[in-house]
Amino acid sequence: MDRQRPVILGYDAISPLGVDMETQWKRAVRGDSGIGPLTRFPLRDHFPVRIAGEAPPIDVKLYPFLAARDMALWTSPIFKHALLVVHRALDKSGIDITPDLAPRTAITFSSAVGGQDAVIRADRLWVAEGKLPHPFTNPNSCINMVGGKVSIMTGATGPITSTITACATGATSMIVGAMFIELGMADVVICGAVDFPLVEPILGGFATMNGAYRPMDGQAEEPPQTASRPFSVNRRGFVVSEGAGAVVIASKAFAKAHGLTPRLEMAGWAMTSDAHHFVAPNLETVTRCIAQSIAHAGLAPQEMDAVNAHGTSTRIGDKIEAEALDAVFGRSIPPVSANKSQLGHAMGAASAIEIILAMEGMMQETLLPTINYTPDPDIVLDCVAEGARPQAQEFVLKNAFGFGGCNACIVLRRIE
Repeated sequence: MDRQRPVILGYDAISPLGVDMETQWKRAVRGDSGIGPLTRFPLRDHFPVRIAGEAPPIDVKLYPFLAARDMALWTSPIFKHALLVVHRALDKSGIDITPDLAPRTAITFSSAVGGQDAVIRADRLWVAEGKLPHPFTNPNSCINMVGGKVSIMTGATGPITSTITACATGATSMIVGAMFIELGMADVVICGAVDFPLVEPILGGFATMNGAYRPMDGQAEEPPQTASRPFSVNRRGFVVSEGAGAVVIASKAFAKAHGLTPRLEMAGWAMTSDAHHFVAPNLETVTRCIAQSIAHAGLAPQEMDAVNAHGTSTRIGDKIEAEALDAVFGRSIPPVSANKSQLGHAMGAASAIEIILAMEGMMQETLLPTINYTPDPDIVLDCVAEGARPQAQEFVLKNAFGFGGCNACIVLRRIE
């Protein structure tokens, strides 16, 4: 445990539970759901996806930099949401990115889906009216541009990269940021992810690959709030959602030199690749990722106080994650919170938002519930199904697994 563990200086999120952290936390503790009817585009007859986790609108009048004239050119919602969560996370961190600090500030903030909505909009305009795309169509669609806009807003001129690992993007952004710090390439890193994938062909594609939630044939329509049910016997796929999360990390030396007293740190992490299947997870490599993250923290499995699960609500994904936890922890699996039961699945932003909720839970000594839970006899987990549970947590394991077999696990520690 001699090496420097990055500390957490600030964090902020937007999710289907709210635009500000206080609202999101209160609703999460109450066991609320952010899932409702899909309204992002007119629904055609027989379109298979009818529900989603939509983030509430931002009041840009409260944030003049979002109301600036040039922001009208950045039409994809990923940009204003990314800039807002980064702005607020930096404000909470207690640091200013001065010209002296800028070269030592890195950016790993990214997106899994990016601004594909801009390309689709341009394509439909081209087909309908023969008009060439707007000059900002390609910049809006470039996944790395979201990090570039973060750099422009903050003035950070250190290393910048887009850490795209599908649904694990947010977690991977923090791991790569930790590596930058460990290698001495940065003192501060702006991490996180944003995704707004509620676009017709994307949702339709998730439906045709049997990933997105759909009710059973002949079944009566269910309330949207009950559709996302990780680890439950009646789970039927993930509910696609949207959001953004930003986490500012730094070296301990930097925090000390600037008189900061962080309460959380990244104690350990690991990444593996399944080399197995484009969507179905591989038990061996998922298990290894979990075990290596705990070992990297210099800990034993029994020292984990809780698990923040990937828990998407898919038949195979939830089963493999539960089996991996059993392989690592045996009969002593800690309590497991599956935030997607309340949020839905925000693609690359999901793990960033869930890490933030896990950290807030550590600070508030509260485990968030897994709502809509009906036990599966093949999955034996304590999913905190009774509602939010008071519990002190020193170490929490966060799992994130992405399409293509991209696995990323982080061990968080509360610093007393």
